[in-house]
Order: sequence, then C-alpha cells, then structure tokens
Amino acid sequence: MAAFTGWLVAVSGVHFPGLCSFSEGVSFEDISKLTPLEQWTAVPMLGKAQILLAIGIIEHQSEWKIKPHYMAVGGQPGNLKGLKSFWDPVGFTSKLSAAKLERQRLSEIKNGRAAMIGIISVLIAHNVPGSIPLPINFPAGASFVLPL
Repeated sequence: MAAFTGWLVAVSGVHFPGLCSFSEGVSFEDISKLTPLEQWTAVPMLGKAQILLAIGIIEHQSEWKIKPHYMAVGGQPGNLKGLKSFWDPVGFTSKLSAAKLERQRLSEIKNGRAAMIGIISVLIAHNVPGSIPLPINFPAGASFVLPL
C-alpha cells in the first residue's frame, strides 16, 4: 500500500516544507517537481540510507520476531500481535471481538492486494500508450527502469 500511496503523493507535488538536506541544500519543494524515480535519485545518500534502515527495522520486527511466522504451520496472515503497539498504538483493535478482528485482518489483506493492482496499473498506464481510455497527464520521464 505504501508504493501506491507514495506514487500518488510523488506525482501530486505535495511536499514537506524546508530542506531535505541542510548540507547539500536540497529542498523538499525541489524534489517534488521531479518524477518519482528522479525524486529518489535526488535524495542524498544519507537520506536514502535512513529510509532503507527504517524499512529494514520494520521488516526485522515483523518477519523474524513474530513466532510462528505467518507463512509457517500455525501462523496466520495479518496477525501482527508482536507488533501491536507499533501498528495500533492507540488501541483501536483492543475491544474488537475475535470475529470482528478476523474480518478487519481480511479487509487489510484485500486492501493490500488492491494497492498492488493499483501500482501496477499506474505503471502500465504510464508506459503503454493507449492502455487506458482516460486522458491522464503523467509527469514526463520514466516511471521505472528496466535492468540492463
């Protein structure tokens, strides 16, 4: 879901105020004027390292600390009980019945699948002329890079 939401934010021009890097003088406004891949390229290396480190910490917490793993015998997709304070710090799910919580988990999995379809659709629509009947003005530039 982060990919699709990130794409929408990247092409909308929405940005934080101020500088992304004080040492290199790169502002969020300057970055927001670029296409999504150019935005990633414009982020200084230390910023990229911070983003990847944050993702790595979240992945570590969700993939290696929760036992049994959601794909192993006894595991349950969407059951992040080990990360409850991370993804639900306010406690919205604390009073839900088991059946309601199961329904919410299923909804979250379906939303994730819809977001995957969404990001693939955006990439296809941007790169295959005439693939959608709607006239959408995508930002100029490549939306993804093919491996060499």
